Amino acid sequence: MIQVGKVLAQGHGLAAPLLKRAATVELDWDVRQKSRFDATDSQGRALGVFLPRGTVVRGGDVLVAEDGSLVRVIAAPQPVLVVTHCPGHGTPFDLMRAAYHLGNRHVAIELKPDHLKIEPDHVLADMLRGMHLLVREAVEAFEPEGGAYASQGHEHHHGHDH
Repeated sequence: MIQVGKVLAQGHGLAAPLLKRAATVELDWDVRQKSRFDATDSQGRALGVFLPRGTVVRGGDVLVAEDGSLVRVIAAPQPVLVVTHCPGHGTPFDLMRAAYHLGNRHVAIELKPDHLKIEPDHVLADMLRGMHLLVREAVEAFEPEGGAYASQGHEHHHGHDH
């Protein structure tokens, strides 16, 4: 088993040809939010991943193995609920209300300009439909927000001061 102890956010600093040649591993959200897990990469190698506690791996991140090899992470398609506003008698603002109510319940949410994604939950689906939102089941990659205080090793700089 190859040991992995480092993750490079979105392959930061790596040349494109290295990323292109890297093995891949497809992981769903449940696995990517754990700091310790086993996986098998696209070359059939068994990986033992041991990252610092609290590390969250995102699609596009690159795992660095103890032998120096690289493994690019792909967010695996998984069951999700896709939530959109009803164009007939709603507005896009309804999604903001839904995000507020889901956030109050500490639900992991992927935010997009025209829809939200959450993990399947029939109680939440009923609540959202009660808010006149459209909810459909899908199988897609899931990349929820990390939260304002999440420290996941992913730096985000715009070159402005706060």
